[in-house]
Amino acid sequence: MADAPQKITDAKTLRALAHPLRWELMDLLRLETTATATRCAEVTGESVASCSYHLNMLAKYGFVQEATGGQGREKPWRLIRHDQSWSAYGAGMDPEGALVAQTLTDVFLDHEAAQLKRWIRREEREPEAWREATGMTGVTTYLTVEEMAEVTRELREVATRYTGRSEDPSLRPAGSRAARIFITTSLAEEQK
Repeated sequence: MADAPQKITDAKTLRALAHPLRWELMDLLRLETTATATRCAEVTGESVASCSYHLNMLAKYGFVQEATGGQGREKPWRLIRHDQSWSAYGAGMDPEGALVAQTLTDVFLDHEAAQLKRWIRREEREPEAWREATGMTGVTTYLTVEEMAEVTRELREVATRYTGRSEDPSLRPAGSRAARIFITTSLAEEQK
C-alpha cells in the first residue's frame, strides 16, 4: 500500500487548494507530467495570466514547481505533491483552519463530481471494454465503527494500489490510460 499523504493542517496551505482551477491545474500536471501556463490555458479555457497566477500560488505552498526549460509564461511546471490529505477535525486544526478545510472539501467534492459527470457524458464514445471496466456503486448498510474503519482501510488500499504510476510514467503498462478512482465512506443521515 502507498504511504498515506501527510495531513495538511495549516489554514493558509489549505486555502491554497480551495480553488477549483487549482485542482484542474494539478490534474493536468498529473496527466501531462509538465505543462506551461499557456498549455494550462488551452486546456482549462482560462487566461494564461490566470493560470500563471494559480500555478505560482500552488508553487508557493509546495504543490508544484518549475520544471527545466522555458521562461516566463512558457516555463513548464510539474506536480511535486501528488496526494493531499486534510480533515476539518484533525489534530492541530484551529477553528479558522477547520472552516477552510470544510470549504476545501466542498471544492474537492465539486471537482470530483464534475469529473464523474464529464465521464458519464462521454462514456458512450469509449470502447466497450473500457465502458465495462468502469462502474459506480452506492450501498447503505449497517456497520460498527470497527467495521467501518476496516472497509475504509481496504478501499484505500485498493484505490492506492497503482498510484506510483502517476509519478513515474515508466511504471505504466502498455495500453494503460489515466483512470480516476474516487471512493468515500460516510455515515448515512438517519431519518428522525
